Amino acid sequence: MKTADYDFPLPEQAIAYNPAGKRDNSRLLVLHRDGIIEHKQFRDLPFFLNKGDLLLINNSKVFPARLAGHKPDGEQFEILFVSEMSEGVWKIMTRGRYTGSVRIAGGIVASISRGKTASFPETIDVRKLLWESGSMPLPPYIRRPADDTDRERYQTVYAEVEGSVAAPTAGLHFTNELLDAIASKGVLVRSLTLHVGIGTFRPVKVPVLEDHRMDEEFFEMDASLISEIEQARNSGRRVIAVGTTTTRTIEGYLSNKATVFSSNGTIKGSTDIFIYEGHSFMAVDALITNFHLPNSTPLMLAAAIAGREKLMKTYRVALADGYRFFSYGDAMLVL
Repeated sequence: MKTADYDFPLPEQAIAYNPAGKRDNSRLLVLHRDGIIEHKQFRDLPFFLNKGDLLLINNSKVFPARLAGHKPDGEQFEILFVSEMSEGVWKIMTRGRYTGSVRIAGGIVASISRGKTASFPETIDVRKLLWESGSMPLPPYIRRPADDTDRERYQTVYAEVEGSVAAPTAGLHFTNELLDAIASKGVLVRSLTLHVGIGTFRPVKVPVLEDHRMDEEFFEMDASLISEIEQARNSGRRVIAVGTTTTRTIEGYLSNKATVFSSNGTIKGSTDIFIYEGHSFMAVDALITNFHLPNSTPLMLAAAIAGREKLMKTYRVALADGYRFFSYGDAMLVL
């Protein structure tokens, strides 16, 4: 399959640089399997959900992973903290392959190796440092500095388990009131955790889809969730995933494309599953998602559910109708 089949022109004005005034005031494009399109608001979502449906959400929490510092010569140096490798040692991303010391907030000195790891003195609580001095890791296409508002809005209202460097953006549209309304309809809302890494949103640059490799991302979920999914599907009820990360977690596990570390009551593991057209879905019947970047893996996952031609046609409709794209943009429901 050709990567170029997932390219499309995107005008600058279609990119959302800020969130909607209220989370569920975002627009919702509903794409039915027969190709019919409806234009709604996200607060209308309960209308499309049925009693007994299983709604899966990703409760991973984004941490303020971006931190600035200075090299000994005074040059400013920006670090994106990706994950903790061991106590005081972090996997990082930076421009270039700098090796040496860097002075950051409060005069703390860290040691950088080839722009890939940062080591801190044993006395430093790095997570506390990031929450006190770091900024939220907004995607590069949001061309503005992160501010205090982003600490709330680049985070789902149900975020609980810290570990993501990018938000599971489909969940940004939910409010607590909307979740209550969904539950009152008899919809079962269940959470799992997948810590979103940089690779999820990295564009596919190889000409042929099958040559692309996803980064591993770590997940955790209650073992009982698997039984609930099986019961729902066996009784004809739907499993609706909120976001591509939620989809990758459950599909990776059920498709045996995950490494499982522990499964005693709680399933812990990692997956590098790449979902595109031709994937046989083991759990997910419907998807809530945002409008994604051209040539991106989330776009390809959405096409696997909706069908590529149908999805790309819908994107053209969305662009013509003024929908807002990407992390802070509007939403789509694929039924």
